[in-house]
Amino acid sequence: MPLPSSVTVHAPATIANVGCGFDVLGLALTAPYDIVRLRRTDQPGLTIRHLDDYNLPTDPYRNVAGAALLALLREVPEPIGFEVEITKGIRPGSGIGSSAASAAGAVVAANALLGSRFTNHQLVDLAMYGEAVASGVRHADNIAPAIFGGFTLVRAVLPTLDVVPLPPPPLWVAVVHPQFEVKTQEARAVLPAAVPLPLAVRQWANVGGLVAGFLTHDNALISRALEDYIVEPARASLLPGLGDARLRALAAGALGGGISGSGPSIFMLNQDEATAHAAAEAMGSVYQKMGIAFHLHVGPIASEGARVVSAE
Repeated sequence: MPLPSSVTVHAPATIANVGCGFDVLGLALTAPYDIVRLRRTDQPGLTIRHLDDYNLPTDPYRNVAGAALLALLREVPEPIGFEVEITKGIRPGSGIGSSAASAAGAVVAANALLGSRFTNHQLVDLAMYGEAVASGVRHADNIAPAIFGGFTLVRAVLPTLDVVPLPPPPLWVAVVHPQFEVKTQEARAVLPAAVPLPLAVRQWANVGGLVAGFLTHDNALISRALEDYIVEPARASLLPGLGDARLRALAAGALGGGISGSGPSIFMLNQDEATAHAAAEAMGSVYQKMGIAFHLHVGPIASEGARVVSAE
């Protein structure tokens, strides 16, 4: 069967860190998502068009999808190129993996056009070049769930990438995205250079507890483990309303949550759909009172990552 000449991919939003798991834990959402269309050409190189209003760069070296595709093309011996069209469904700077979605969607689409010659681990490694354009760091906590789907643990990035996909429990995610921007580079700049050992031990224990809770579907353990002693306290001043939003979501029945990635979005995990909607509305009420516009996203943890939805 001949390979398609063009494909369309839906690439999901993601939650990185998931509370205590800074740079190592992530999960995929069902919505929102980016739409990435790729067409293979016989002319080497890349052309990129954005079919949205975010005025993102189209220079492949400055575009997250472009950087990921350039890395992929360096691994392909044939003299080929791609025409790329991206429709951003995930607002840049939202803290729910906007850059990761575009980079992941691009390499998944390219892989489909090339006969699936790359593994998911290889695709994560390639897509991280896009994250380096966005934040200056090749991190995988958004990229991994954007490609694998579900819940992922990034055990290592160097010297060899090691991603552990984990089956997620049937939880629902509530996200509030207040309409102000927290730049990833700025959010990283406020992080402590050193962490006291007792605090680090508490954090390690929560990471282990959260993974164990996910694997055993122990919601009480998940709730206890969703506490970040290191990163969130350092970033809390960048996110007005964070504390009140968390308290109101917990009062509505949420298991727990925190800053999504570097913010400004805040996520809460919930045992069912009704509680997730209640938690989302509770968080939204905080920003409504503050006079800050916001978006709400509610959905289950997605079992799939970036996926081909059409091919020609």
